Amino acid sequence: MPRANSNSKRGFTAIELMVVMAIIAILIALLLPAVQQAREAARRTQCNNNLLQIGIAMHAYHNFHQTFPPGTSDVQGPVRDDGKGYKMSWVAQILPFLDETNAYDRIDFTRSAYDQQDQDLISYRLAVFSCPSSGGSSSYAGCYNDIEAPLDVNNDGMLFLNSSVRLRDVTDGQRHTLLLGESGASLSWLHGTGSTLRNMDGFSDPGSSNYDTSGRNYYEAPPERQQTTETGEPVDADLIVGGFGSAHGSGGNFCFVDGTVRFISSYADQTVLLRIANRHDGQLIGKF
Repeated sequence: MPRANSNSKRGFTAIELMVVMAIIAILIALLLPAVQQAREAARRTQCNNNLLQIGIAMHAYHNFHQTFPPGTSDVQGPVRDDGKGYKMSWVAQILPFLDETNAYDRIDFTRSAYDQQDQDLISYRLAVFSCPSSGGSSSYAGCYNDIEAPLDVNNDGMLFLNSSVRLRDVTDGQRHTLLLGESGASLSWLHGTGSTLRNMDGFSDPGSSNYDTSGRNYYEAPPERQQTTETGEPVDADLIVGGFGSAHGSGGNFCFVDGTVRFISSYADQTVLLRIANRHDGQLIGKF
């Protein structure tokens, strides 16, 4: 009678295979968050570097022109987001200092930002203006004011309507004053509106839509253009600019006038955030 071969190989049973697969699934579940965190850290670092480069370009512009570029240009204010007027952005002005001379040369500065004929230019992606976490073509904006207010010639930020702010005008200190930040949106880099300019109102609320709902700003508007705040007051939608925002989740990267880039938590004290968005209010800045 033949004897069974004691050296014969035995395959996995269904239960053993399920156990192995369960262990692999658990390991993947444990490792995946770490991998995602590492990727987000790399994206955040790239975003930081983008703002550093833009900040350097802004200072190069200042060294050449003895002033920072106007946030937007138009014959009169306040600036309305209505697709009319000149409204050329500050981004267009600094292109030569970002090694984007070809794009700069294709802009017809005698025409409105809305009236550029070159479709390739309008859709052109500036790599340094794209945060890898948001994936947009234009992820950064200049600081025009502390609170939500119409974009005009008398704003308290660094870049606003027909502005020509010099370093010596930043009386609160370059280290304590915002220049640029993440916009939380992907809009046109050519237009000097909420596409490239933002305020610090509402940034500290992680659940906000980055638009001011405080009811502090009441604008006149035709009935068909009116929206209402939480207080029920009418607001002209064309005059809303919007606050900074970020795709990083817990906060955003911001470039200060001295060229440093810092990550600001979305849970930071709102009072402090409003102060750093004002170049000359004379208030002491706390920790943020």
